[in-house]
Amino acid sequence: MRIMGLDYGSVTVGVAISDALLLTAQGIEVIRRKQPDKLRQTLARIEELAKEYEVESIVLGYPKNMNNTVGERAQKSEEFAEMLRRRTGLEVILWDERLTTVAAHQALIEGDVRRENRAKVVDKVAAVFILQGYLDKLAMERNSVQTMDCMSEGE
Repeated sequence: MRIMGLDYGSVTVGVAISDALLLTAQGIEVIRRKQPDKLRQTLARIEELAKEYEVESIVLGYPKNMNNTVGERAQKSEEFAEMLRRRTGLEVILWDERLTTVAAHQALIEGDVRRENRAKVVDKVAAVFILQGYLDKLAMERNSVQTMDCMSEGE
């Protein structure tokens, strides 16, 4: 069982996949579209990857505005999430992605990646950040449940 992370942009979709233990996220590719509104091939590729990696759910970056409102980009992500649900039959979780692309750029700069190379991989790195944030939340929830179980056993 694995989870897929997606950074959905107007021309690209960064893709990351979790390990089987749901601990870490690895970037696997950037899907590029020739036309922003042509999503059929993009959806088909995501469906292929979901089958190949035995994905059970998808975490899709949700680009809310800094004031927590839903703007045009977030609405497009909601529409894309619905297309993914229909196409794959998988659960699609919208995950707040504010500043992930900024963090991805910063990580690549700190890693001394040249500017022209950063542009090729930033969406994949952003997908890793989105998915890793979700995986970390799952891990915290698991640890919290285990702590509660230990406390109730000690009573």
